[in-house]
Amino acid sequence: MTSLDKPTEDTDQTQPQDARAVTEAALFEAFGGVRGMVETVVPGLLFVTIFTIDKDLHLSAIAALAVSLVLVVVRLAMRDTVKHAFSGVFGVVFGVVFAMFTGNAKDFYLPGMLYTLGLAVAYIVTALAGVPLIGLILGPVFKENLSWRTRNPGRKKAYTRASWAWGLILLAKCAILFPLYWWADTTQLGWVLVALKIPPFLLAVWLTWVFLAKAPAPIDVFAEMEAQEEAEKAQKEHKAALAAETPAGAEAGEPDGGRHRRQA
Repeated sequence: MTSLDKPTEDTDQTQPQDARAVTEAALFEAFGGVRGMVETVVPGLLFVTIFTIDKDLHLSAIAALAVSLVLVVVRLAMRDTVKHAFSGVFGVVFGVVFAMFTGNAKDFYLPGMLYTLGLAVAYIVTALAGVPLIGLILGPVFKENLSWRTRNPGRKKAYTRASWAWGLILLAKCAILFPLYWWADTTQLGWVLVALKIPPFLLAVWLTWVFLAKAPAPIDVFAEMEAQEEAEKAQKEHKAALAAETPAGAEAGEPDGGRHRRQA
C-alpha cells in the first residue's frame, strides 16, 4: 500500500473555523450561490407569469428562452463561469421544444421534473453503492478528488449522508410536483414549481454543510503530488551532485582511482 492509499484516522472532531469557511466557499462555488439560484428561477418565473396573464404558450416560451440567453451573455461579458447559466439554458430549451411539440404548456416543466427525479435516484443509488454522487461533485472542488473513498472514511460517511439528504429531498419534491402535473392546470403547477425551486435546494445545501463541517478535513491530493514531485526532483539533484563529486576511477570500482594497478 502506497502513502497515497493509506487511510487517515477517522475522527469525530469538528474542523477548525478556517476549514468550515473553506467548506462554505466550496459549496457556494459548486452550486452557484445566490446568482446561480436566481438564474435557475427567473426563466420559469417569467414563463408562468406571462402564461398566467395571457395564456400564450409561444410568447411565454420565447420569453423564458430569451431571458436564459441574456443571462448567459451577461456571464460571458463579465468573463464569469457560465456552467450554471448554460445548464439553465439547456433546461429551458428542452422545456420549450417539448411544450411546442405537444402543444401542452404544462410540458414546459416536464423535462425539468424528469431530470429532478433522475437526479434523486442517482443520489440514492450512488449512496447505496458506496460512491456517493455528492462526493464525486465536491471532490474536485475540495482538491481531494476520490481520496475520500479509501483514505478519509469520515468524509466518505459525510458524503454518503449528504447524498441521502439530496436524494430524499428531491424525491419529496417530485412527490408533490408529479401529481400536480396530472391534476392541476399549467398556472397552478408553474407557481408551485417556482415556489419549490429554492427552499428544497437550500435545505439540501445546508444539510451538506452540516455533515461536512463535522467531517475530517479534505486531503489535498494536488498538494501531495506537488510535494512528491519536489521530493523526487531533490533526490535526483542530490544523486547528480554525488556523481559529480565522485572520481571516475571510484565509480568504476577501482580503489584510489586505479593507482595500485598503474604501479604494478
